[in-house]
Amino acid sequence: MTEQVPPATGDIGSGSQIASYRLGEQIGWGGMAVVYRALDIRLDRWVALKVLAPEIGRDDSFRQRFISESRAAAAVDHPHIIPVFEAGDAGGVLFIAMRYVGGGDVRTLFRRLGPLDAARVTSIVTQVASALDASHSIGLVHRDVKPANMLLGTVAGRGRPDHVYLADFGLSKQALSMVGLTQTGQFVGTLDYMAPEQIEARPVDGRADLYALACAAFEMLCGVVPFQRDQDLGQVFAQLSQPPPALTARRPDLPPAIDGVLARALAKSPGDRYESCLEFAASLRAACGLEWGAGGQLQPGPPGSGTELAAPGRTAGRASAQDLAAGQAWPSAPPLPQPRRTSGRHSPAPGGRPRWRARAIAVAAVILVIAAGAFAFSRHHGAAPSRPAASASLSGAARRRGPARPGSPAATVTAYIAAINGHHYGRAWRLGGRNGPSPYPAFVHGFGSTARDTLHILSVSGDVVTARLTARQTDGTVETYRGTYTVDKGVITRFDVRPAG
Repeated sequence: MTEQVPPATGDIGSGSQIASYRLGEQIGWGGMAVVYRALDIRLDRWVALKVLAPEIGRDDSFRQRFISESRAAAAVDHPHIIPVFEAGDAGGVLFIAMRYVGGGDVRTLFRRLGPLDAARVTSIVTQVASALDASHSIGLVHRDVKPANMLLGTVAGRGRPDHVYLADFGLSKQALSMVGLTQTGQFVGTLDYMAPEQIEARPVDGRADLYALACAAFEMLCGVVPFQRDQDLGQVFAQLSQPPPALTARRPDLPPAIDGVLARALAKSPGDRYESCLEFAASLRAACGLEWGAGGQLQPGPPGSGTELAAPGRTAGRASAQDLAAGQAWPSAPPLPQPRRTSGRHSPAPGGRPRWRARAIAVAAVILVIAAGAFAFSRHHGAAPSRPAASASLSGAARRRGPARPGSPAATVTAYIAAINGHHYGRAWRLGGRNGPSPYPAFVHGFGSTARDTLHILSVSGDVVTARLTARQTDGTVETYRGTYTVDKGVITRFDVRPAG
């Protein structure tokens, strides 16, 4: 479901009753439906009740097709598809009753935590991929795959893996065309994740869902969708004609092979993509150097095993796409590790710039606009304005030796702190952050509450720099840390920085 204004549902609201369901609070909505937490009076259980907007349910043929397709979706018995309990027509109100899942959705998860680690993303993608392949095998295409439709039945933590459900199978384009919705320029889906053939109103199959899943994977890993633009027309143009950006430009901690996997999954032509969603998931796992360990958990492959940097398209580890399709060895990932102090307290990274939501755009008008070249390119999404570079002072013997020479251990540490102060986290990662105790997302999160670090170099002994850090926090407080940095060939290879007592 999306964050659009909910459609009007007449007198329906909290406390109302539809069939045998008493409505509770509203928990979501999209352009065509509102979802309520509702009590099933017959069985005394809570369900998620999706109520369609009245204007799209007035057509008799549509109602019949809606119920038929809902029954087809309910027939897919899969551990990662939300079970549908009932679909019906109650006094002209069309509804679907589904399992209520209270763990939130994946979009909310990474909005709260920031970009997720590769193991967790691969776990989520694999579960969703298996659900999609199962639906595709009986001819159902989802058409609206996105993180907001990936619900968490179990959230990773305390030894438990994420358990992801795919929800909100979209109404088919054929069904919606019966009431004229697709003829007035409304997309069936969400523009951020929409395949080119879906934008152009061409026939779609499971490879459109694969494309959307790849967009979602990109977003989970770096916080933005691959074709983010400030205006819908610019986004349509990018989806139709621009190559996907390199993920590693935003996540330098990830292996380069991942760019090739995503480029294939995001190919403009469906024939150039992977054959199935699980094949994409397996290639993503291999590119990230992950294999299946005991208990079905994803873990890094051993050095030299061929899984630490597998070529795109190769299946690494012990579980194949076929195993996953059979429901075996479901992956899991640990919660995002909390880093040891580098600078600043840990807090969720600030949310990205709000994205424009897909609005009704006539496909014919879009094509005409693109052909005429009358569209606006999006503005560059740059980093936040840089703060001043880190100031560094020398103490004692270090001061008597004078300023640090370029390329020296002291200069490397100074450059590292300067990159952090300037929000150039990729550069800080390359200067040594990758050798610290935390993965890249947690490394970045560690600076969320720090306004500025000031470095005081106390001494330099060979390759070891002893320093004191004064970290001014965004709330005005000041924290002090002291420790050593070991530098080798212009890169920090070891950290031992602790709060100064």
